[in-house]
Amino acid sequence: MADEMMVKELEEVVVRFSGDSGDGMQLAGNIFSNVSATVGNDICTFPDYPADIRAPQGSLTGVSGFQVHVGASKIFTPGDHCHVLVAMNPAALKTQIKFCKPQGLVLTDSDSFGEKDLEKAQFKTGNPFEELGIKQQVLEVPISSMCKESLKDSGLDNKAMLRCKNMFALGLVCWLFNRNLSAAEKMLNEKFAKKPEIAAANIKVLNDGYNYGANTHASTSTYKIESKTPKAAGLYTDINGNKATSYGLIAAAEKAGLELYLGSYPITPATDILHELAKHKSMGVKTVQCEDEIAGCASAVGAAFAGDLSVTTTSGPGVCLKSEAMNLAVIAELPLVVINVQRGGPSTGMPTKSEQTDLLQALYGRNGESPMPVIAATSPTNCFDAAYMAAKIALEHMTPVVLLTDAFIANGSAAWKLPDLDEYPAIKPPYVTPEMAETWTPFQRNEKSGARYWAVPGTEGFMHRIGGLEKSNETGVISTEPENHQKMTLLRQAKIEKIADSIPELEVQGDTDADLLVVGWGGTYGHLYSAVEHMRKNGKKVGLAHFQYINPLPKNTAEVLKKYKKIVVAEQNLGQFAGYLRMKVPGLNISQFNQVKGQPFVTRELVEAFTKLLEE
Repeated sequence: MADEMMVKELEEVVVRFSGDSGDGMQLAGNIFSNVSATVGNDICTFPDYPADIRAPQGSLTGVSGFQVHVGASKIFTPGDHCHVLVAMNPAALKTQIKFCKPQGLVLTDSDSFGEKDLEKAQFKTGNPFEELGIKQQVLEVPISSMCKESLKDSGLDNKAMLRCKNMFALGLVCWLFNRNLSAAEKMLNEKFAKKPEIAAANIKVLNDGYNYGANTHASTSTYKIESKTPKAAGLYTDINGNKATSYGLIAAAEKAGLELYLGSYPITPATDILHELAKHKSMGVKTVQCEDEIAGCASAVGAAFAGDLSVTTTSGPGVCLKSEAMNLAVIAELPLVVINVQRGGPSTGMPTKSEQTDLLQALYGRNGESPMPVIAATSPTNCFDAAYMAAKIALEHMTPVVLLTDAFIANGSAAWKLPDLDEYPAIKPPYVTPEMAETWTPFQRNEKSGARYWAVPGTEGFMHRIGGLEKSNETGVISTEPENHQKMTLLRQAKIEKIADSIPELEVQGDTDADLLVVGWGGTYGHLYSAVEHMRKNGKKVGLAHFQYINPLPKNTAEVLKKYKKIVVAEQNLGQFAGYLRMKVPGLNISQFNQVKGQPFVTRELVEAFTKLLEE
């Protein structure tokens, strides 16, 4: 019978795992993503979990989700809606069914749909499927009881056995899409290396889920997604934005021949960068978890003065606290990378949700004339390149740099080819040289870049002081002279403007003679690109100009934008970048598409809005 199972080939599939915060949905989703990446599929993921450390079990507010889009060809978003929804309890079913396509498949743990479970999810009847009007195919599987039966001789207690139920669901999904379990088993052995009995239990249940699908013919057909996009030779893995950011910083330190210092304080969703970098002491990485945000940034400024590639990581609320120390790096002209993984605000806001609402804070959120380069990563894998370039700019131009990512790309993942560091540009800080010793002053500058020369403490003949008080451009001593302050302010500004000479020019993707130019920045790239390509396939003339370098803007920005009669700036705030562009390039005919929902854009909504603009 198993040989007669029909196998259908798909171009893409979207799977959404959902359940309680403690049900292991993030792990199941991550493993399925990694398994798919290792067989050559392209992937894009979206972890969506509550801010509660552990919400009440079975509650509507405690549902954790993980959506993964698997494609035979290149994909750019985690998908608007899923083909398969795994709902481990009634609350997950109730809150997540809206994300499932009408022709989709819903997989549930029938053991978790008892009377009390339904009450917790605020169902009024004993039939949640009828109450929700579910038309999708429903596959009810007694996952919990089957896990306990499978592990009854394992020596694990009841609670530990039930923790494995996510692997049963994963095994069933892997069977459905013809995924080999060897990569999943390897990941479980690595994750639970110090608890082999837990690894063995999870692997057993994973295989049980797979075999359940095969032996019961849980679906009339299974599916396969064959990779159709030729991939460059190399080693591929599944990586999220925070890990890619960490690796980009390590690569930059290696390229510059420096040790890497991170001064940080834990904050969602940036903490994983601290966790990842702390694993790499053998590569010259020093991590300090400080007592607060201020200390994290201040210690990083000190490490920069001492000669390290210095970094501090945070999210929006932390940037508020770090701003004074960031400004110290501005006036002292020290290299520092400030990473802001943006989340929903204001204040504590929505810690696990994503927005682009910190742009103006990054540009102007400090006292005085405080120019600072701002770079925005565009995807999980691009976080590597963005972190590398942020470090390069900081070190070569002797300035703090703000790198903006966001919760969506920081936690989301994609297939990534491990890079060859030899292909990345050199990083050459403007160090003092021995022949400069007799005439050198602390604010002597490189004529080409405007950066002051870096005299690392301990360099013979270059003893000096710097600090937060204004200094004389000529002598480096404290100065309150009006003309000197004017000059120093202009010099600091000019130094940042000169960075435009070394960054890529703005390019338009799609139709260069478009009737509508879509403009975006940062982590919305995948959704905007997908929307533009969808419209072009339907005969619309649309282009996309997506910004990674925010301050300074690419040198050809005005030249490019002034070619278009209709421009729409799409961003996850109330129009911060649109206002910035109007200030920098007056006279543009700009429309806006703004959402502040804490969720990624929906491609369908973008297409509808852009089409309406074209028709006006």
